[in-house]
Amino acid sequence: MSDSNYIKIFTGNLIITERIINSLKDSGINAIVKEQNESGLDPKIYGGHLLQEILVHKDELDKAVLIVEGITSGLEA
Repeated sequence: MSDSNYIKIFTGNLIITERIINSLKDSGINAIVKEQNESGLDPKIYGGHLLQEILVHKDELDKAVLIVEGITSGLEA
């Protein structure tokens, strides 16, 4: 598995990324989730916000982006 075949499609908090991951799975898309702490410190100790990045294989990008847009557009309303 080469990282160059995977493209980041979303970065957000745990609640939203879980919703997106579940929708992607329901559509047969296997996503990779990477966690990152925006402050660079351990969130359990320092209370930083934990963000997650969702990556999908480039062959599934178009379908995955539509799913993400459908979920995130509902959040902005």
